[in-house]
Amino acid sequence: MEWYLMVLKKYAEFNGRSRRKEYWMFVLFNIIISIVLASFERMLGIGSAYGTGFLSTIYSLGILIPSIAVGVRRLHDIGKSGWWLLIALIPVIGWIWIIVLLATDGLPGSNEYGTNPKEVTV
Repeated sequence: MEWYLMVLKKYAEFNGRSRRKEYWMFVLFNIIISIVLASFERMLGIGSAYGTGFLSTIYSLGILIPSIAVGVRRLHDIGKSGWWLLIALIPVIGWIWIIVLLATDGLPGSNEYGTNPKEVTV
């Protein structure tokens, strides 16, 4: 939960770098929260067959900017521009390629986007 909250605290911060763990824990918590919201909406009868009820829609809109921001910071960690996120707009091949990029280990040391988050001590 710490990683999820860390991303929310950096709500619209597109500069810097994010570790793989920060990105994938954020994704994991988003999936869990989305499943819980969809189940809750279905139980109350306010969700559609596709799970896109009012609460799910509000949550998705609220988490959109932090999701993009952490994706951009994750790409910065491997030395790529945040614009590489747009490759996900290409069906199938783009999705596979962006998953590969987001799962790639970050570059050691500093790069043009900042210092390596693994080397930074808090």
